[in-house]
Amino acid sequence: MRAMEISASGLDVEWRRLEVIAQNLAHAGSTRGVDGGPYRPMRLVSGTRPSFADLAAGAPTGPLSMGQLRAGRGDGDALSGVSVLGLEPIGAEPRRVLEPGHPDADAQGYVSYPGFDHAAEMTLMVKTARIYEANLVALNIGRQMYSKAMDLGKRS
Repeated sequence: MRAMEISASGLDVEWRRLEVIAQNLAHAGSTRGVDGGPYRPMRLVSGTRPSFADLAAGAPTGPLSMGQLRAGRGDGDALSGVSVLGLEPIGAEPRRVLEPGHPDADAQGYVSYPGFDHAAEMTLMVKTARIYEANLVALNIGRQMYSKAMDLGKRS
């Protein structure tokens, strides 16, 4: 059952990532965010889901590196899926455009728009959608395998 749980956690994380990307793209022309300043595009941060034993032992809960996986911290309880660790702003500076008649223009006539690369954001959206699809396929294959095992168990 663990394979299906891992795929389901991947589906959840990638769906949330798609929501954040869509929000960034929707606010590409926004001049104000919730705080009154320019909208700050965000990035979803995800990592391995910590097990209960890791949390009780006070182990770090961030993403595991390949070295940590090879060193033994990756077997057993570490194979419990992924989770959302939080959101962080993209480090791009706001894009300033000269629009003297705009109501949000500053004293020099410049308006601040979110500063991120639209093409890179669309590429990330396609990549995230493909990862989501791969998790969906893995979930369905796991479901089929468990169903076959149940059928085999009934026969014996």
